[in-house]
Amino acid sequence: MYRIVTLEDKIRVPPTKLNMEVGKAVKESIAEQMEGLLDPRIGVILSVTEINSVGEGKITAGDPGVFYNTNFNILAYKPELQELASGEVIDNTEFGSFVRIGPMDGLIHISQLMDDYVSYDNKNSVFLGKESKRTLKEKDLVRARIIAVSFGKEENKIGLTMRQSGLGVLSWIEDEKRKAKKGK
Repeated sequence: MYRIVTLEDKIRVPPTKLNMEVGKAVKESIAEQMEGLLDPRIGVILSVTEINSVGEGKITAGDPGVFYNTNFNILAYKPELQELASGEVIDNTEFGSFVRIGPMDGLIHISQLMDDYVSYDNKNSVFLGKESKRTLKEKDLVRARIIAVSFGKEENKIGLTMRQSGLGVLSWIEDEKRKAKKGK
């Protein structure tokens, strides 16, 4: 889920930015220090959106930078359990599909792709449903549900499923809608 988070921190502005307006220098310094970082409590920090307040600068011995107590807003993405996520298949492997959901990638294990016997065509990097004849290939746009989230020191994992109604490749979902309308 994307959210705006308000943080307060002591921000170091390097000497190369001291000729700039203070607010702009602080915002650039926050962006350089924090954008792209993953904090398990708030998620991936995507962007600094607003500087709310900047305190008086403090200089410490042995460091040419200036430190400012700053209150600021950031845009962050943190996947939540049971959240619906849309994304693009970026890689298929024999054990599942990797899907880019926002700034992170999730894995749909082969057992979670569809309610069908699934085979994998290694040569073409495509999954095929035996009964449904549905295929899942790279660049397909999908809708999935987040069923597992794990942030660790070494790696982060997001588990996804498409084995529920209303989930799957977007063309599958549209086909289901058309079939439902014809049935009425």
